[in-house]
Amino acid sequence: MAKRDYYEVLGVNKSASADQIKSAYRKLAVKYHPDKNKNDKAAEEKFKEASEAYHVLSNSERKQNYDNFGHAAFENGGGGRGGFGNFDFSNHFSDIFEDFFGEGFGGGRRSRRSSNRGSDLRYDLSISLEEAFSGKKQDIKFSTSEKCDICSGSGSKPGHQAGACSMCGGHGQVRSSQGFFTVQQTCPQCAGAGEEITHPCSSCNGQGKKQASKRLSVTIPKGVDDGTRIRLSGKGEAGSRGGSNGDLYLFINVNSHDLFKRSDENLFFECPVSIADAALGTSIEIPTIDGGKAKIKIPAGTQSGKQFRLRGKGMPYMRGNDFGDLYVQVTTEVPISLNKEQKELLEKFREIENEKSNPSIKKFFQKVKSFWKN
Repeated sequence: MAKRDYYEVLGVNKSASADQIKSAYRKLAVKYHPDKNKNDKAAEEKFKEASEAYHVLSNSERKQNYDNFGHAAFENGGGGRGGFGNFDFSNHFSDIFEDFFGEGFGGGRRSRRSSNRGSDLRYDLSISLEEAFSGKKQDIKFSTSEKCDICSGSGSKPGHQAGACSMCGGHGQVRSSQGFFTVQQTCPQCAGAGEEITHPCSSCNGQGKKQASKRLSVTIPKGVDDGTRIRLSGKGEAGSRGGSNGDLYLFINVNSHDLFKRSDENLFFECPVSIADAALGTSIEIPTIDGGKAKIKIPAGTQSGKQFRLRGKGMPYMRGNDFGDLYVQVTTEVPISLNKEQKELLEKFREIENEKSNPSIKKFFQKVKSFWKN
């Protein structure tokens, strides 16, 4: 079953503000929360769907990626519900509900492992305009941290387990009194994990991860533009002591092209023609970005700077099956290094040309004379 549009799920427009998105989600979350709908699978699914939509649209970077790529923005991160293969609903929903309602509304305190999440990574990838047109798959190699294979990411020596933190008693948070108030904060000793490694793994020194060189096959969608960011969920650095992985962000750089210039989904091509061809008319063949050819008829009397539009010969839209257009701009080239015969012919032409042949020149000098007269 196809995933619904996130804006449709929350019942807001694409131009909705952050407050409007938050308000729409709050209403749905209260209505469909599992605590209020015991054993109701339909309500549970609607709750998860709304929370997933809010998780994306409430974050400016995730929202921008979704607006650009749709659900495909998250498909590279793995399987599962709509590409959120590493999306921990219990963790993120708990965080969301703490922001909305505090700890008393079905959320509880945050996951101990949330503070152990791995770092996000950035990878700059340069591609050609042709590759941006057709899309591509490419293997990339980068340095990152991966889960320790000796302790399976736990940080403890095989055969041992982490014990409860001696400072917070395994709660991950400590409380202190300041006058009339009691302040609760993340435990400084275990960084909120609630655990202490008493027998650290000798291979990773208790971190649960080690540095490694990683190779990954990534898919660049057709129509990608310069400056586009693609998020690969869970492909960043491994978390500490079993924490979730960070994300990997691909920053796309589309190299400049020798023939074509790009503006959004449209392409521009500048084609020089001789004075004779522009005056008498001709037909020319020009290249297209897909490697083919297109024929253009240049009418007699075509002026320099004239543009011809070829529909559907531009770049593909990333969302949908449409294509932009190709604009061919004609520039008239004035001949240089004339031989004797060419000069004589042009001299003869100059003698017989008249104002009717050059209406723009006539109009220009009429304006000049009027300026001088005034």
